[in-house]
Order: sequence, then structure tokens, then C-alpha cells
Amino acid sequence: MRTSRLEAFSDGVLAIIITIMVLELKPPAGHSLSDLVHTTGIGLLTYLLSFVYVGIYWNNHHHMFHLVQRVTGGILWANLGLLFCLSLFPFTTAWMDESEFAHTPVVIYGVNLLAAAIAYFVVQSVIIRHQGAHSPLRKAVGRDVKGKISPIFYFAGIFSALFIDPHGQIGVAIALACFVAVAIMWIIPDRRIDRVVHQIEEN
Repeated sequence: MRTSRLEAFSDGVLAIIITIMVLELKPPAGHSLSDLVHTTGIGLLTYLLSFVYVGIYWNNHHHMFHLVQRVTGGILWANLGLLFCLSLFPFTTAWMDESEFAHTPVVIYGVNLLAAAIAYFVVQSVIIRHQGAHSPLRKAVGRDVKGKISPIFYFAGIFSALFIDPHGQIGVAIALACFVAVAIMWIIPDRRIDRVVHQIEEN
């Protein structure tokens, strides 16, 4: 079948994920800025990080399916695997928030990020396999440097939270820095797929 139903379903799931995350934010008990910082400050930061990640996946997903004409059962299931990983973001984000960046919740959040990255790679690989030797998506992805670097940062963050300063916050700070670094890396616009789409349209 064509990609329209898959894209519409994916867009709906991602919108629900964002909605659930924002509903987890606790309104301040008072009316001052200090009340906001004390009650919701950490929650706003974790929400912002997860919102950026969901936005990155939505953006890349949208661009990727510009190069897909039809989807197979394998692509549908791979896409559901990606959505499953992303649907865990509200849970892992809320746990990290409520624990005030305790080691285990930060590790689980990192595992969630790593699982989503692997799931996205699986979707991409299944599409390329379906398209064959002259896959336009393979051409657009190229060496996929950012896709290869990201898991390294996730692993570094997970192991930092696990083994560096287990009774303090240094390892957690390094882990969060790794997760933020990946988000910043992917926010920078990637024009590879746009260029291939334009080439196809011109031909």
C-alpha cells in the first residue's frame, strides 16, 4: 500500500506522545517564578529534551518517507517497532524527572534513546532492502555519519551513569551531556534527502 496511512498513523502517535509528556508537567503551587523553578523546573528541562528528540524523529521520518512510494508488511512492522520505542518516552522522561536524575532512571532513559535509534535504523534498512540495489534512500543516507556516531554517545552516557561516581552526580551529568549533544547534532538541518528528492523530481 502507499505510505499515506503509515505516515498519518505515525504522526498521530507522535502527537499523542508529546501530549502525554506535557500533561506530566506539574503546575506550580504558588504564583512566583521561584515556585515555577522549584516545582516544574526539572520537569520542563526533561520535557524539552524529550520533545526535541520526538521532533527530530518526526522530521527525519517525514523526510525518509518522501523517498518511499509503497510500504510492505516488513516496513509496517519495523515502523511499529520504532513507534513502540518512542511511546516509552513519556514514561522514561517522567521517571527521570521525578527521581531528580537518579542513576537508574537516567540509564533507562539512555537505553530508551538507544532503542529508538536502533529501531529507526531497522526501518531505514528494511526500506533500503525493499527498494533494491538502486535504492534512492541508500543514496540519500550515504555514509550516515551522524547515525553511526549517535549510538556511541548513547553508550557513553549509559556507562557514565552506571560506573562513574556511582554515589554522586558526575556520571549522571556526563550522561545528560552526551544525550544533549546527540540532540544538538541532529537539530542541525540535514539536506541529504532533500537533495535526492530534488534530483528525482528534476529527472
